[in-house]
Amino acid sequence: MAPVLEVEGLKKKYGSLEALKGISFKVEEGEIFGLIGPNGAGKTTTLRIISTLLTPTDGRVTFLGFDLRKNPEKFREKISYLPEEAGAYRNMKGIDYLNFMARFYAANENEAKLFVERAIGISGLGERLRDKAGTYSKGMTRKLLLARALMTRPALAILDEPTSGLDVINSLEVREMIKGFTREGVSVLLSSHNMLEVEFLSDRVALIDRGLILDCGTPQALKEKYQASNLEIVFRRAVQ
Repeated sequence: MAPVLEVEGLKKKYGSLEALKGISFKVEEGEIFGLIGPNGAGKTTTLRIISTLLTPTDGRVTFLGFDLRKNPEKFREKISYLPEEAGAYRNMKGIDYLNFMARFYAANENEAKLFVERAIGISGLGERLRDKAGTYSKGMTRKLLLARALMTRPALAILDEPTSGLDVINSLEVREMIKGFTREGVSVLLSSHNMLEVEFLSDRVALIDRGLILDCGTPQALKEKYQASNLEIVFRRAVQ
């Protein structure tokens, strides 16, 4: 079976700055694939290119057999992107926000209702959906946004720092939400500088630094290769 996403020799330049220097990786169906590395490594640039928000300088990205340069609209139809800095409209009730967003993606009113029903279940916010998003904690807001990203059941969900700034309990709940959807066939590409979290969450990871992928594999295989007890030590040894 062909991978859901295939990235080959991807490059991105901003003037003289080479943010990506030819990275390659694949994401399989139902897989959680993590990009880990420090801030400025190229993680967010990669996600934004795949989400069609940035144009690559060189390289090829294929999604469900479609080429990014030739068929960007096919990417937008089946990919959902949740940026790290995303926020909800503070003056809208949670349920109104979900209804508003569902209409952007749905082909008709019935499909919009289906998306909202799904999002209500994903969020786990219950009666708090009747309150304005401005009254939510950061954890509640992140759950609302994750529900928005997953309610269409995309072929690929792209999540940038999905648990950034959350406490332990909220982080665990968000991770379980993500894992639950992969069991339904959704693939996930996520980025994080929290390497221990990605180790817990991901089926495979790629170590990225200064626009290059240093290594790729399952967390267990990488720990064995570098004789390390966790991915933080793996990364430190990979960059040496």
